[in-house]
Amino acid sequence: MAPRYLRRADTVREALHHDAGLDLARPSTAAASARDQFDPPYVRDAAVAPVRLAFKLTLKRNVKIIAHGSELRHNPDTTETWERRTAYGSPALVISELHANLGNAHMQRGHLNLASASYRAALRLAPHLTSCWCHLGDVHLKTGRAQDAIPLYLQALKLDPAHWEARINLAEALMATRQYPAARALLQELREERPQVGQTLFQLGKVCFALDETESAIRHFEQAIALNPDDVDSRYWIGGVRHKTGDLDAARAAYVAAEKIRPLVRRQAIKTPPDFRLLAIYAPYSGNTPIQHLFKDASYDIDTLAFFGPDEPDISSLGEIDVVINLISEADQAEAVLPVAARLVGKLGKPVVNAPDKILRTTRDAVVDVLPGIPACRVPRILRLDAGADVSAAALAALLPFAFPVLARPAGTHGGDDFEKIESSDQLARFLAQRPSADQYVIEYVDYASRDGYYRKYRFIFVGEEILPYHLAIGSDWKVHHISTDMADKPWMQQEEAAFLANPAAVFRPAHFQALRTVRERFGLDYFGIDCGLDRNGNLVVFEVNASMLVHDDNAEFPYKDPFVRAIKTAFEAMLRNRADGSPPARPSDGPPLARHSVKG
Repeated sequence: MAPRYLRRADTVREALHHDAGLDLARPSTAAASARDQFDPPYVRDAAVAPVRLAFKLTLKRNVKIIAHGSELRHNPDTTETWERRTAYGSPALVISELHANLGNAHMQRGHLNLASASYRAALRLAPHLTSCWCHLGDVHLKTGRAQDAIPLYLQALKLDPAHWEARINLAEALMATRQYPAARALLQELREERPQVGQTLFQLGKVCFALDETESAIRHFEQAIALNPDDVDSRYWIGGVRHKTGDLDAARAAYVAAEKIRPLVRRQAIKTPPDFRLLAIYAPYSGNTPIQHLFKDASYDIDTLAFFGPDEPDISSLGEIDVVINLISEADQAEAVLPVAARLVGKLGKPVVNAPDKILRTTRDAVVDVLPGIPACRVPRILRLDAGADVSAAALAALLPFAFPVLARPAGTHGGDDFEKIESSDQLARFLAQRPSADQYVIEYVDYASRDGYYRKYRFIFVGEEILPYHLAIGSDWKVHHISTDMADKPWMQQEEAAFLANPAAVFRPAHFQALRTVRERFGLDYFGIDCGLDRNGNLVVFEVNASMLVHDDNAEFPYKDPFVRAIKTAFEAMLRNRADGSPPARPSDGPPLARHSVKG
């Protein structure tokens, strides 16, 4: 029996006119419409042209049959023959399959909107095409619409419950939407069916890690490696999991084993050919710019290269690249690695985003040196203490140039852990004595509470020449982090954050934006962030400036943030594209020399 849609249409001609936008009642119009739809410049290439030609030839061969569809359809002597032809062959099924093939060609080229249109046209004519439902789900998954991809995969599985590709990609969509228990159940089912498929084990490892089942994650990654000893991705994941759990020796062993097999890890673009090729350098044992969201669904190829120590990594297999991005962002943690990265970047001679030598200027004490004398901008003074320094109460009383209370934390840390407000020399001495082997910061406390008693911390992201708002965290305590506030339960806080994101100028005066522009100019980085507040005197208070700040799209509780997160990603991609095309980077202004390990102010 013909598909329901075709049985409902008066003729195949009407169905095709509705679905493909072609007026097949007149052959000349049909040919012109087909030429207009399938001859644009962006499909005149090796991948799409053969399908386009086949489509045009099929239209020419079948147009008379389609045009006379109404006569056949309404002739009692030929109705049964017409139904059989419509269901099993010419012309509707043939054309639907050509739509599907054209969609596949567009997918290969990365023309995802065109691929989606072709798959939809095919499914309107032949909704029984299981692979079309699956591939349409792939389009949604590749364009960041994993939730919308799920029902498309389920429709494919309704037609063919054993369809492997739809099931494995459904598991990926479930993971992308954080439905980890369901993803694990599906992957376990797939593993039982095909125990020799290492990719299933690899995905199971990722799911278990997301569920905080680290040992199960390690076991699945190791099983994947047992099936394929050259499985570099699983080895890197083992390194990352071991690193997170504090087993640095095991992490190093996993990283080294992965590096020996493949020093470069390639992440392919969602399109062919890619817009450009990017080399991303990072240091597993140091803080790095979070890129999970920024690199998601990239239209460019990404090679990643890890720095594990003082030696330069092997780049013999690198090949031609267009731009380098340095992700090593925590200057305190990577003080020994950044000069090595700078030397390698210099040898490559390619445009660089976030040059390693500029990252060295973003330690908390260096920020104070870089940002003196900016109107309407206050940078709290800092005392940096070397590991092993005398931290007795008497020594501290002699060193501190600012009054209590003060803030204290180990160098190279972020977030709220090991970060305290301290009221006296004795209390400070006890806090610092807990970590004698670490450099530590003592920071001047600036009261930035608003007049209503709440503390507000604003984050801006600098992307090239743009300064974009990312979030506003509001809390009742001086130590404010968006994730630890109760903003999810306070509509007024969400409304205030949404208003700030939509119009930062309603909160920050022109003098504040000039201060932010000066910050950008003095650091000269291409991508970084600032956490700041406003004191009661109207000064912008700088808390930290670095390239380690997180930008993510996990905003289910704060959906109003989504367009502003997308704006950062869009600006990031445009900045990379400009740099790959040879546009110059942001330039730092001449600033005062850095003076490490001393009182800053």
